[in-house]
Amino acid sequence: MTSHATNPWPSALTGAVLEPTATPSVTVPCGHAAHFGDPVAEYAALMQTWGVADFSLRTQIEVRGSDRASFIHNLCTAHVKRLQAGQGTEAFITNVQGRTLGLVYVFCTPETLVLETVPGQAPALLPHLDRYHITEDVELLDRSDAWGELLVAGPQAAAGLAELTGAAPPAEYLAHHEATLAGAPAFVRRAAIVQGDCFLLGLPREHLPNVWQTLTEAGAKPVGNQAVEVARVEAGTPWYGVDLTDRNLPQELDRNDLAINFNKGCYLGQETVARLDALGHVNQTLCGLKFDGEQLPTPDTEIEVEGKLAARITSAVLSPKLSGPLALAYVRRGRNTVGISFPTPQGTATVVQLPLA
Repeated sequence: MTSHATNPWPSALTGAVLEPTATPSVTVPCGHAAHFGDPVAEYAALMQTWGVADFSLRTQIEVRGSDRASFIHNLCTAHVKRLQAGQGTEAFITNVQGRTLGLVYVFCTPETLVLETVPGQAPALLPHLDRYHITEDVELLDRSDAWGELLVAGPQAAAGLAELTGAAPPAEYLAHHEATLAGAPAFVRRAAIVQGDCFLLGLPREHLPNVWQTLTEAGAKPVGNQAVEVARVEAGTPWYGVDLTDRNLPQELDRNDLAINFNKGCYLGQETVARLDALGHVNQTLCGLKFDGEQLPTPDTEIEVEGKLAARITSAVLSPKLSGPLALAYVRRGRNTVGISFPTPQGTATVVQLPLA
């Protein structure tokens, strides 16, 4: 999949209220549209029918060359070398101290690896990766401007994509295949950014308008960043730069089964990750916190109980499923078990299992 053209995007997002550049409506806008007039209905589409969201601002890095798998394998927490074409994995990109420099999806194709993550990560990740590029047959390419991306999700998303592409979408998490949609070559990638059937469509950017039109004409409701934000917090999906930074350790995200392989051997930062595994715990983990009050906690709010730090908020939304505030928060060990409650200025906070039922 290659592209060097430019096209009228996001002007094709008919009816969109676009994100203001200076003060976007969400902390990490994955696309240009804040909403399409009714964020509540847009959220409902993700939960009850199907919707499509602009994800064209997200980072996509292509890794080419015969040494690409071993190169990325040695710089992240996942077992990349065993990936077969059509498979994928989550991975933490770590520094020598074992701190997280990124949380990425790694998609394996016959000729390349694709690293996909939140917007604006290429300027940080590419120099880090290139620093360890010595003699390996590897080429690192920022495709974020050339490639576009759409999120398609909801109970009817799989059937809708099957009808439009002529093939059932992948069933396994982060599995992917090539397809043709509205005459455009696309990768259909299963994800779990929101609950239920959830897919990322990767395609040349010039085809975004036609593919968007085809999806919406087939019944997918246009969805903006605000509805996606609510749904991704309810799903427990962390965004790099918001819910984790280079101050965090991989195990603090509680995604060991998805993103960390403890038997893969040496990689950059492996000593720290292995030491924490041997210790058996970290001092905090990212959890879901529901509040029984009506006040929404703000990100970076620190909650103390009996004079000691109990939790720090990273993201917060008004959850339709809970009919109240829900946050992602780093909760200290001893309180980070589902069902434990503690007092806060926003009312009693209770650790809940994510994704929400």
